Amino acid sequence: MTISPDAFTFVRELVRAESAIVLDPGKEYLVQSRLVSLARTAGHRDVDAFVRELSTRRNPATLRLVVEALTTNETSWFRDSDPFTALRESVFPTLAETRPHRQIRVWAAACSSGQEPYSILMTAQDTPELTGWKVDMLATDLSQEMLDRARSGLYSQLEVNRGLPATTLVRHFERAGLSWRISPALSSQVQFRQLNLMRPFPPMERFDVVFLRNVLIYFDLATKQDILRRVRQVMAPDGHLFLGAAEMTMGVDDAWERVPAGSSSVYRIREEHRSCVS
Repeated sequence: MTISPDAFTFVRELVRAESAIVLDPGKEYLVQSRLVSLARTAGHRDVDAFVRELSTRRNPATLRLVVEALTTNETSWFRDSDPFTALRESVFPTLAETRPHRQIRVWAAACSSGQEPYSILMTAQDTPELTGWKVDMLATDLSQEMLDRARSGLYSQLEVNRGLPATTLVRHFERAGLSWRISPALSSQVQFRQLNLMRPFPPMERFDVVFLRNVLIYFDLATKQDILRRVRQVMAPDGHLFLGAAEMTMGVDDAWERVPAGSSSVYRIREEHRSCVS
């Protein structure tokens, strides 16, 4: 059964208002599949009945669950691999030459269940130039449920099988029953915080590296421009921004330039715009 047009309209307007994510027509199946478990938990026979009650009563907690269900992104360890190779072979060594205090700050935005920030930290440990360095990691997401999962550092066998080499698993995880738990040495380096990218950022220190991957594709042009402008304001002038393979700043925010990083590429603030963030 497919969600009705009225129910789909209510959900897409709710998600747009709360997260700026655009659910275009054609995403009815996605909405149906993401909400069916919430509907059943609430005792409804189908998603339409669940949404009808929600639109009438507008329970804040349930509204939040709906938004989180529709904004949780797919993730895996070392996703797409090239960005992490670029970190290890190009970006981290470059930063090591210019950071006299032997400290690097990284922000993993839209971190989902935590695989990305932990993958970044593992990559830092595999970078010889950062031996003995401190890497401070801020990991944020809209979903409190995802943040709680990430903070726990607990992953099923199926989850660790997705992109995690066996040698890396042995080095950085401990057995926890039928699951695996990230080592305290890594988890202690991460600060998890709830953050909605479409709203003003809280006070932040400058970041040397920002991962904003596979996020901008869900927003309209004005929201993309606003987010990229605010990211510039929390970046070190010579910082590095990672976007998803299908994302770019060209035609969105020309204050950024795309530069090579090993076999991959990253985005950096153009020289003429760096004085605005220094």
